[in-house]
Amino acid sequence: MSSDLFIVPFLTGLGFAILLPVLGCYLRLRDEWLAALAYANVAAAGALLAMLGGWAPVLGGLLAAGLAGAGRHLFARRLSGGAGDALLLLGAWAGAILLAANAPMAERLGHALFDGQLYFADSEQLWSVAIGGLVAMIVLRALSSRLLLARVYPDLFRLRRLPAWPIHVGFDLMVALCLALATMSLGVMGAFALVFIPPWLAFRRAKNWRNGLAWALGIAVLAYVVAFVAALGLDQPFGPVLALLLVLVGLLVA
Repeated sequence: MSSDLFIVPFLTGLGFAILLPVLGCYLRLRDEWLAALAYANVAAAGALLAMLGGWAPVLGGLLAAGLAGAGRHLFARRLSGGAGDALLLLGAWAGAILLAANAPMAERLGHALFDGQLYFADSEQLWSVAIGGLVAMIVLRALSSRLLLARVYPDLFRLRRLPAWPIHVGFDLMVALCLALATMSLGVMGAFALVFIPPWLAFRRAKNWRNGLAWALGIAVLAYVVAFVAALGLDQPFGPVLALLLVLVGLLVA
Protein backbone atom coordinates (compact mmCIF):
# COMPACT_ATOMS: atom_id res chain seq x y z
CA MET A 1 0.00 0.00 0.00
CA SER A 2 3.03 2.30 0.08
CA SER A 3 2.83 2.37 -3.73
CA ASP A 4 0.35 4.65 -5.50
CA LEU A 5 -0.29 1.76 -7.89
CA PHE A 6 -2.55 0.01 -5.37
CA ILE A 7 -4.26 2.96 -3.68
CA VAL A 8 -6.88 3.46 -6.42
CA PRO A 9 -7.80 -0.27 -6.58
CA PHE A 10 -7.97 -0.41 -2.77
CA LEU A 11 -10.33 2.58 -2.55
CA THR A 12 -12.43 1.24 -5.42
CA GLY A 13 -12.95 -2.07 -3.68
CA LEU A 14 -13.53 -0.36 -0.35
CA GLY A 15 -16.44 1.53 -1.88
CA PHE A 16 -18.03 -1.76 -2.89
CA ALA A 17 -17.28 -3.26 0.55
CA ILE A 18 -19.38 -0.44 2.04
CA LEU A 19 -22.21 -0.46 -0.50
CA LEU A 20 -22.82 -4.13 -1.25
CA PRO A 21 -23.43 -5.49 2.28
CA VAL A 22 -25.99 -2.75 2.92
CA LEU A 23 -27.83 -3.68 -0.25
CA GLY A 24 -27.44 -7.32 0.74
CA CYS A 25 -29.32 -6.74 3.98
CA TYR A 26 -32.36 -5.52 2.06
CA LEU A 27 -32.04 -8.42 -0.38
CA ARG A 28 -31.94 -10.92 2.48
CA LEU A 29 -34.89 -9.22 4.18
CA ARG A 30 -36.87 -9.66 0.96
CA ASP A 31 -35.58 -13.23 0.37
CA GLU A 32 -34.04 -12.08 -2.91
CA TRP A 33 -30.36 -12.86 -2.32
CA LEU A 34 -30.29 -15.20 -5.33
CA ALA A 35 -31.16 -12.23 -7.54
CA ALA A 36 -27.77 -10.70 -6.68
CA LEU A 37 -25.91 -13.61 -8.23
CA ALA A 38 -28.22 -13.50 -11.24
CA TYR A 39 -27.53 -9.79 -11.82
CA ALA A 40 -23.78 -10.34 -11.59
CA ASN A 41 -23.92 -13.07 -14.23
CA VAL A 42 -26.17 -10.94 -16.45
CA ALA A 43 -23.66 -8.09 -16.19
CA ALA A 44 -20.83 -10.44 -17.20
CA ALA A 45 -22.78 -11.71 -20.20
CA GLY A 46 -23.71 -8.17 -21.22
CA ALA A 47 -20.10 -7.00 -20.97
CA LEU A 48 -18.89 -9.85 -23.18
CA LEU A 49 -21.63 -9.25 -25.73
CA ALA A 50 -20.87 -5.52 -25.80
CA MET A 51 -17.18 -6.14 -26.40
CA LEU A 52 -17.95 -8.38 -29.36
CA GLY A 53 -20.19 -5.63 -30.73
CA GLY A 54 -17.48 -3.00 -30.41
CA TRP A 55 -18.96 -1.27 -27.34
CA ALA A 56 -17.36 -0.59 -23.99
CA PRO A 57 -17.84 -3.70 -21.80
CA VAL A 58 -18.93 -1.66 -18.78
CA LEU A 59 -21.76 -0.09 -20.79
CA GLY A 60 -22.93 -3.49 -21.93
CA GLY A 61 -22.84 -4.83 -18.39
CA LEU A 62 -24.79 -1.89 -17.01
CA LEU A 63 -27.38 -2.03 -19.78
CA ALA A 64 -27.93 -5.78 -19.47
CA ALA A 65 -28.18 -5.67 -15.68
CA GLY A 66 -30.45 -2.64 -15.83
CA LEU A 67 -32.85 -4.41 -18.18
CA ALA A 68 -32.82 -7.48 -15.95
CA GLY A 69 -33.48 -5.40 -12.85
CA ALA A 70 -36.30 -3.42 -14.47
CA GLY A 71 -37.96 -6.54 -15.86
CA ARG A 72 -37.45 -8.83 -12.88
CA HIS A 73 -40.64 -7.75 -11.11
CA LEU A 74 -42.76 -8.93 -14.02
CA PHE A 75 -41.27 -12.44 -13.94
CA ALA A 76 -41.21 -12.62 -10.13
CA ARG A 77 -44.98 -12.20 -10.05
CA ARG A 78 -45.44 -15.22 -12.33
CA LEU A 79 -42.65 -17.48 -11.04
CA SER A 80 -42.72 -18.00 -7.28
CA GLY A 81 -40.11 -19.43 -4.97
CA GLY A 82 -37.18 -17.70 -6.61
CA ALA A 83 -37.60 -19.70 -9.81
CA GLY A 84 -37.33 -16.55 -11.92
CA ASP A 85 -34.01 -15.63 -10.33
CA ALA A 86 -32.68 -19.16 -10.83
CA LEU A 87 -33.68 -19.18 -14.50
CA LEU A 88 -32.12 -15.76 -15.04
CA LEU A 89 -28.95 -16.89 -13.30
CA LEU A 90 -28.60 -20.07 -15.34
CA GLY A 91 -29.39 -18.38 -18.63
CA ALA A 92 -26.92 -15.54 -18.05
CA TRP A 93 -24.19 -17.90 -16.87
CA ALA A 94 -24.65 -20.17 -19.89
CA GLY A 95 -24.60 -17.20 -22.26
CA ALA A 96 -21.44 -15.77 -20.72
CA ILE A 97 -19.61 -19.10 -20.83
CA LEU A 98 -20.60 -19.74 -24.46
CA LEU A 99 -19.53 -16.25 -25.52
CA ALA A 100 -16.17 -16.66 -23.80
CA ALA A 101 -15.65 -20.14 -25.25
CA ASN A 102 -16.50 -19.30 -28.85
CA ALA A 103 -14.98 -15.84 -29.21
CA PRO A 104 -11.19 -15.65 -28.72
CA MET A 105 -11.43 -11.92 -27.98
CA ALA A 106 -13.90 -12.51 -25.17
CA GLU A 107 -12.05 -15.34 -23.44
CA ARG A 108 -9.63 -13.11 -21.52
CA LEU A 109 -12.35 -10.69 -20.49
CA GLY A 110 -14.51 -13.64 -19.41
CA HIS A 111 -11.80 -14.88 -17.07
CA ALA A 112 -11.33 -11.36 -15.71
CA LEU A 113 -15.06 -10.93 -15.07
CA PHE A 114 -15.41 -14.21 -13.22
CA ASP A 115 -12.09 -14.00 -11.34
CA GLY A 116 -12.10 -10.25 -10.72
CA GLN A 117 -9.76 -7.54 -11.97
CA LEU A 118 -9.64 -5.14 -9.03
CA TYR A 119 -5.87 -4.61 -9.33
CA PHE A 120 -6.43 -2.94 -12.72
CA ALA A 121 -9.02 -0.45 -11.48
CA ASP A 122 -8.26 3.11 -12.56
CA SER A 123 -9.38 6.55 -11.41
CA GLU A 124 -12.36 6.45 -13.77
CA GLN A 125 -13.70 3.36 -12.04
CA LEU A 126 -13.02 4.91 -8.65
CA TRP A 127 -15.07 7.98 -9.53
CA SER A 128 -17.89 5.84 -10.89
CA VAL A 129 -17.96 3.86 -7.66
CA ALA A 130 -17.85 6.99 -5.52
CA ILE A 131 -20.60 8.81 -7.41
CA GLY A 132 -22.71 5.74 -8.07
CA GLY A 133 -22.39 4.55 -4.48
CA LEU A 134 -23.40 7.95 -3.12
CA VAL A 135 -26.44 8.10 -5.39
CA ALA A 136 -27.39 4.53 -4.45
CA MET A 137 -27.17 5.32 -0.74
CA ILE A 138 -29.36 8.40 -1.18
CA VAL A 139 -31.95 6.42 -3.14
CA LEU A 140 -31.82 3.58 -0.63
CA ARG A 141 -32.36 6.04 2.21
CA ALA A 142 -35.45 7.34 0.44
CA LEU A 143 -36.80 3.84 -0.24
CA SER A 144 -35.82 2.24 3.06
CA SER A 145 -39.00 2.81 5.07
CA ARG A 146 -41.21 1.72 2.17
CA LEU A 147 -39.10 -1.37 1.56
CA LEU A 148 -39.39 -2.35 5.21
CA LEU A 149 -43.15 -1.70 5.26
CA ALA A 150 -43.64 -3.67 2.07
CA ARG A 151 -42.01 -6.65 3.77
CA VAL A 152 -43.42 -6.55 7.31
CA TYR A 153 -46.82 -4.99 6.52
CA PRO A 154 -47.61 -5.61 2.83
CA ASP A 155 -51.34 -4.97 3.29
CA LEU A 156 -50.64 -1.31 4.08
CA PHE A 157 -50.20 -0.44 0.41
CA ARG A 158 -53.37 -2.31 -0.55
CA LEU A 159 -55.43 -0.66 2.19
CA ARG A 160 -54.22 2.80 1.22
CA ARG A 161 -54.52 1.98 -2.48
CA LEU A 162 -50.88 2.82 -3.07
CA PRO A 163 -48.96 1.07 -5.87
CA ALA A 164 -46.04 -0.97 -4.52
CA TRP A 165 -44.50 -1.88 -7.87
CA PRO A 166 -42.52 1.40 -8.30
CA ILE A 167 -40.71 0.66 -5.03
CA HIS A 168 -39.87 -2.90 -6.02
CA VAL A 169 -38.81 -2.00 -9.56
CA GLY A 170 -36.73 0.96 -8.36
CA PHE A 171 -34.93 -1.16 -5.80
CA ASP A 172 -34.30 -4.02 -8.26
CA LEU A 173 -32.96 -1.60 -10.85
CA MET A 174 -30.61 0.05 -8.35
CA VAL A 175 -29.28 -3.29 -7.09
CA ALA A 176 -28.74 -4.54 -10.64
CA LEU A 177 -26.74 -1.46 -11.65
CA CYS A 178 -24.62 -1.54 -8.48
CA LEU A 179 -23.83 -5.22 -8.96
CA ALA A 180 -22.96 -4.61 -12.61
CA LEU A 181 -20.38 -2.03 -11.52
CA ALA A 182 -19.06 -4.37 -8.82
CA THR A 183 -18.75 -7.27 -11.25
CA MET A 184 -16.49 -5.22 -13.50
CA SER A 185 -13.95 -4.91 -10.65
CA LEU A 186 -14.53 -7.65 -8.07
CA GLY A 187 -15.75 -10.38 -10.40
CA VAL A 188 -19.00 -12.29 -10.25
CA MET A 189 -18.34 -14.32 -7.11
CA GLY A 190 -16.38 -11.62 -5.29
CA ALA A 191 -19.32 -9.24 -5.60
CA PHE A 192 -21.79 -11.94 -4.60
CA ALA A 193 -19.69 -12.86 -1.55
CA LEU A 194 -19.97 -9.28 -0.22
CA VAL A 195 -23.71 -9.18 -0.88
CA PHE A 196 -24.50 -12.55 0.65
CA ILE A 197 -22.20 -13.54 3.53
CA PRO A 198 -21.95 -10.37 5.71
CA PRO A 199 -25.76 -9.88 5.81
CA TRP A 200 -26.26 -13.60 6.42
CA LEU A 201 -23.97 -13.44 9.45
CA ALA A 202 -25.47 -10.14 10.63
CA PHE A 203 -28.99 -11.56 10.58
CA ARG A 204 -27.84 -14.37 12.87
CA ARG A 205 -26.27 -12.04 15.46
CA ALA A 206 -27.92 -8.63 15.29
CA LYS A 207 -30.52 -7.45 17.80
CA ASN A 208 -32.42 -5.14 15.46
CA TRP A 209 -32.39 -3.77 11.91
CA ARG A 210 -29.91 -0.93 12.43
CA ASN A 211 -27.64 -3.19 14.42
CA GLY A 212 -27.79 -5.69 11.56
CA LEU A 213 -26.72 -3.05 9.05
CA ALA A 214 -23.78 -2.13 11.28
CA TRP A 215 -22.77 -5.78 11.71
CA ALA A 216 -22.90 -6.45 7.96
CA LEU A 217 -20.92 -3.32 7.17
CA GLY A 218 -18.26 -4.04 9.79
CA ILE A 219 -17.78 -7.67 8.71
CA ALA A 220 -17.54 -6.73 5.03
CA VAL A 221 -15.04 -3.89 5.48
CA LEU A 222 -12.82 -5.91 7.82
CA ALA A 223 -12.86 -8.94 5.52
CA TYR A 224 -12.13 -6.76 2.51
CA VAL A 225 -9.07 -5.11 4.08
CA VAL A 226 -7.65 -8.44 5.26
CA ALA A 227 -8.32 -10.08 1.89
CA PHE A 228 -6.71 -7.22 -0.04
CA VAL A 229 -3.54 -7.33 2.04
CA ALA A 230 -3.41 -11.14 1.94
CA ALA A 231 -3.97 -11.33 -1.81
CA LEU A 232 -1.18 -8.81 -2.44
CA GLY A 233 1.19 -10.52 -0.04
CA LEU A 234 0.55 -13.96 -1.50
CA ASP A 235 0.40 -12.72 -5.10
CA GLN A 236 -3.07 -14.21 -5.64
CA PRO A 237 -6.20 -12.96 -7.46
CA PHE A 238 -8.31 -10.88 -5.13
CA GLY A 239 -11.80 -12.26 -5.80
CA PRO A 240 -11.16 -15.87 -4.76
CA VAL A 241 -9.18 -14.76 -1.69
CA LEU A 242 -12.05 -12.54 -0.54
CA ALA A 243 -14.65 -15.24 -1.15
CA LEU A 244 -12.60 -17.90 0.67
CA LEU A 245 -11.97 -15.61 3.63
CA LEU A 246 -15.68 -14.78 3.95
CA VAL A 247 -16.57 -18.48 3.70
CA LEU A 248 -14.15 -19.30 6.55
CA VAL A 249 -15.56 -16.45 8.64
CA GLY A 250 -19.05 -17.67 7.91
CA LEU A 251 -18.25 -21.21 9.01
CA LEU A 252 -16.61 -20.00 12.22
CA VAL A 253 -19.43 -17.64 13.18
CA ALA A 254 -22.31 -19.82 12.07
